[in-house]
Amino acid sequence: MKWIKIILFVFLSIQVKANVILPRFISNGMVLQRDISIPIWGWAEAGEKVVITFKGKTYTTIAGNDNKWKTFLDKSKEGGPFELSIKGENVIKIEDILVGDVWFCSGQSNMEYELYKAAEKYPNEIANAENNQIRHFQVKRNNSFTQLDNVESINGWEKASPKTVPNFSAIAYFYALKLFNKYKVPIGLINSSYGGTPAEAWMSEEALANYPHYLKRTVNFKNKNKVDSITLSDKIIAEEWKRSILNSDKGEKEQWYRNHFDASDWLPVSMPSFWQEKLLPEVKAGVVWFKKDIKIPNKYLNQDAILRMGNIILNDVTYFNGVKVGSTSNKHAPRKYQISKKLIQEGVNTITVKITSELGDAGFIRDKKYQLEIGDTIIDLTGEWKYKLGFSAAPFFRDQLTKFYCEGSSLYNAMINPLLGYGIKGVIWYQGESNQSKAKEYRTLFPDLITSWRSAWKQGNFPFLWVQLANINKPKPQPSESKLAELQDAQANTLSLPNTGMAVINDIGEWNDVHPMNKLEAAHRLYLASLKVAYKENDIVFSGPTLSKTEIKDNNIVLYFKNIGAGLIAKETGKLLHFAIAGENKKYVWADAYIENNKVIVSSKLIEHPKYVRYAWADNPVGANLYNVEGLPASCFNTENNYTLK
Repeated sequence: MKWIKIILFVFLSIQVKANVILPRFISNGMVLQRDISIPIWGWAEAGEKVVITFKGKTYTTIAGNDNKWKTFLDKSKEGGPFELSIKGENVIKIEDILVGDVWFCSGQSNMEYELYKAAEKYPNEIANAENNQIRHFQVKRNNSFTQLDNVESINGWEKASPKTVPNFSAIAYFYALKLFNKYKVPIGLINSSYGGTPAEAWMSEEALANYPHYLKRTVNFKNKNKVDSITLSDKIIAEEWKRSILNSDKGEKEQWYRNHFDASDWLPVSMPSFWQEKLLPEVKAGVVWFKKDIKIPNKYLNQDAILRMGNIILNDVTYFNGVKVGSTSNKHAPRKYQISKKLIQEGVNTITVKITSELGDAGFIRDKKYQLEIGDTIIDLTGEWKYKLGFSAAPFFRDQLTKFYCEGSSLYNAMINPLLGYGIKGVIWYQGESNQSKAKEYRTLFPDLITSWRSAWKQGNFPFLWVQLANINKPKPQPSESKLAELQDAQANTLSLPNTGMAVINDIGEWNDVHPMNKLEAAHRLYLASLKVAYKENDIVFSGPTLSKTEIKDNNIVLYFKNIGAGLIAKETGKLLHFAIAGENKKYVWADAYIENNKVIVSSKLIEHPKYVRYAWADNPVGANLYNVEGLPASCFNTENNYTLK
């Protein structure tokens, strides 16, 4: 019996090895790139003949010693649906294939940002999303310090519909929709993105050769035992901190969330605000509880409600009349909790929010929605609340933990390498927030990423388009330094690479949210760039004004621009704003600036010998208004930096 089992095991193993296997993205519903030789690959037993049939033509290839086989299908015009058959020892049929344009979508959380997060802004767009010509393949998050040859997927290739599109990348979907509406060809989106990640994580080891500080760590982490040890150590540290909070929080022990809990000794506070501002400046981390009583009109007692608690730093647990209705640990995620009519009572109703913070500002973020929606009434929840400290803790320094998904090459190995060679039209990219602290390095890092991807993909200098980061944070009254502007400038500088384009969105950000909701306008500007770069629409105005050269004349600095379209304008006010000027000492003051013959003349009575000009050089340059007539904004710029935009 023992020998029979062994023989059976070997036989079954051979049978499994002999089966043709395909990458997960070569599957039902996929979109193939038109007008190129179409690469198809997979695995089989070494030496096994694999026969592929597509559109009435047969292709034959042999699996190599590495068990991998690959072939190229003939160029195809857009169309479908088609069927692909792959035959080895087994037969695989892939159905409902379209041929069109495939866009590879990557970056961090603003590319990940699913449409459902902006559902209130785009209800009609979601309701009207039925379109089987737009398809989305979501690559599951993963990281590795060795190169992988396959990816996991969330749901495989999905067709756009009101049911599926809320989980699509918002900007990628709107971008695809605009392309489809113009060209009427199928659009495939491969979304391989990961929130909170730096560019170096998306680069190969070869591409990191000029960045030894990243490469050294990457090589070091190839030691699995070391990675496992660090992972375990970090987990213990995090769990111990959480345990100390749970065991020490007075609010949990005394159940401050209970209905009709006596909070008469709690102190008043105006919300939204952070508890460090006035209430508890000495509390750097820990737990603070907040309560608010509201009266709901009797006519709404038998109706469900929606409780919106804006955005909270960091982790909230929210109760309504003593019952937990929701909990969120992401400060960027809006809190929207369903309140059953069973919880709503006559007279006073109590909302209790427990906030746990690890470090830094904590509380309710301003200028978000804090309200209860019931029937046709909105009950405003801003204003007076009560609060009480549950526990003051030692800060938890999460940044000191090792984020393996942020290490060099870790995402490239897991989420890019398996897809290399799949036929694409180009790449759209939305990333940079995680590189702001090293903005100057990004001036070479980002171009090196693009160049290395193109080299590895072996599809020439395919179009590479990106979204420049949006404005954020509170505006400052005087000219100042800005890491964000430095990063934006580095992104703009990368336009020196061929076949690249950039969407400037420095006018549609939100001061209190790194994820601006207006993904439709961002996608529109990305789409305009694609018309020029990818689709060679030479007559299109695809960009806002871009600085081309400067000239010093007397006490003025004259700025010349490309991409002026029908002409330069000072949008809305008629007067140019957010220009700053400096002499040799680089001490900037606000400048007078005006448009003359599509040039901008900049000066200041305070600067006798001007040398440098900055425009929109700030985290949030409110009022910056240099546009072209077509309504596209100019990027920030700094003439201290020696670069020329297209």
